[in-house]
Amino acid sequence: MTLRRIAPGQVELGMFVHAFEGGWLNHPFWRTQFLVDDEDRLSAIRKGRLAAVVIDTARGRDLAPDPADTRPPPSLATQGTTARRRLAELVSTASASSHATEQPIARPPAVRIAGRAPRSGPVPIAREFGNARLAAGRARKAISKVFLEARLGKSPRVADVAPLVEDIFASIQRNPYAFSGLMLCKSDSEAAYQHMLSVSALMVSLARQMRLPPGETRLAGMAGLLLDVGLAKVDTDLAAIARDETGCEAMDRARAELRGRHCVVGREMLAAADDVPDEVLQVAMRHHERLDGSGFPQGLDARDLDVFSRMASICDRYDLLVSGAGEDTALDPAEAMQWLMERASAFDADILARFKEALGVYPVGAFVVLRSQRIAMVIDQSPDAPELPTVKAFYSLASGKHVRAQVIALSQCFGEDAIEGVADLCHYGLPPAQDLRAGLLK
Repeated sequence: MTLRRIAPGQVELGMFVHAFEGGWLNHPFWRTQFLVDDEDRLSAIRKGRLAAVVIDTARGRDLAPDPADTRPPPSLATQGTTARRRLAELVSTASASSHATEQPIARPPAVRIAGRAPRSGPVPIAREFGNARLAAGRARKAISKVFLEARLGKSPRVADVAPLVEDIFASIQRNPYAFSGLMLCKSDSEAAYQHMLSVSALMVSLARQMRLPPGETRLAGMAGLLLDVGLAKVDTDLAAIARDETGCEAMDRARAELRGRHCVVGREMLAAADDVPDEVLQVAMRHHERLDGSGFPQGLDARDLDVFSRMASICDRYDLLVSGAGEDTALDPAEAMQWLMERASAFDADILARFKEALGVYPVGAFVVLRSQRIAMVIDQSPDAPELPTVKAFYSLASGKHVRAQVIALSQCFGEDAIEGVADLCHYGLPPAQDLRAGLLK
């Protein structure tokens, strides 16, 4: 395809819009790729508060040349069309601090805008928890309404969930870890609602780590928020979806059919809404597919899986592991991360590396044993040293008692203390992990 950047006022009937440059609230369209085939669409584009419009001249009209302008028209470079080539473009900006076991990919230099002061650091995580709680409360109510209406046969509308994605996006912009950390705390909400909110936040965090544009980052968040909407009309639950295979071929085939039904139904419901982007439809259908062909419902492999579906398969599975769906106990976030890293053939290794960077080696909410023989919980990350997070120590192994909570920034304690491994809370008679997190993350 041949892409060209033009001003909104230059758009004409017959042009094919490939993308908008500007906030997603600056125009009324949820599909950002379409043919301008009527006056209403044309008028809405011209009246929108957009910086520019990118058109695809291979699929629609080109801008007529200005006889008085002899300069060559500005254009965007031709982009690859295969999933792997697109993926390479998206993850090429990964962290230069990749571990030795990962493929090192250089991070591009930061873009500086003339006349603007450097951006200040993130909002402290403790301060952002208040905002995150408010956003999560609004989101749970809205998602429960979506589920109720879906059970009554009404297709979800993008306009109903877009503000929720914006809330999540804004919270993660202020602090990358607060919203996801909050989702690990105990909640009385239905498990499906909590899961969809968690996956949405993880998708936004991962998209930011991959340096996707803001519009695509929000699209990833929307895909995460709606990926399991089919559960509203299918007689199954997250536990049935998360269980491992039994080894009995007939039983596994029947279970895969049951589990896959919510993907098919969810995609059909979203497609019926007419305004849901294709990327969201693909994620609803494919978030349980795996690169090695072991997923469901279609058994697709790496040749058929788009970037957003690859992202969703990681975020979805991670949250199922840490929430304990389908398992006797929930995995610690650090254990869940390790579980994913050990299954590189099923998940995209490049995206998985970015996911690990986004959450940290020890994600917020993980419980660890310190060299000082204390149990601590990870409460924040150090961008420059992902293996040295900030922790809150609260329990002494020597005395077997709770101790006065102490916050330790391991990246700044010069080796006086360090993480020795993941803590198994079952051995110490401590409250459930979700209850502990709710108290320690205040």
